Amino acid sequence: MRMILLPAFFLAASPVAAWDFTPGLPCILSQTDAPLEVTLTHDPSAPLYSITLRRAEPWPTGGIFSISFAGGQTITTNRQVLSEGGLALTVTDRGFGNVLVGMVTSPFATARLGDVEEEFSLEGAAEPVLAFEACEPLAAA
Repeated sequence: MRMILLPAFFLAASPVAAWDFTPGLPCILSQTDAPLEVTLTHDPSAPLYSITLRRAEPWPTGGIFSISFAGGQTITTNRQVLSEGGLALTVTDRGFGNVLVGMVTSPFATARLGDVEEEFSLEGAAEPVLAFEACEPLAAA
């Protein structure tokens, strides 16, 4: 019996990637303690949103990037930009409503480019996403 409980204890004790909201200009929503680092920014004065996904191996070049959420919602673009030697993929747009809804309503998301597919957890993302959505420009001093 102890042999069964011991692995379960270690699984329960392993760290869960956390989503963090940082107010400012831009506001930042991030999960940086997971194998796939995900960072969203929102500059409400522009308005402009971005999502950056960093991985240990370079993303493939070219093609269609997609992000899918549980329930079948998929968002695609060919406007991704690679940086940091191909390790970071960034998409920028004037609206991220569908992405934010997916992050609140889905337990995970899957990012795809070419033959690379990266899944990331959205556990605990709902509250930070709502704070991110409410991001407002800083008041003039």
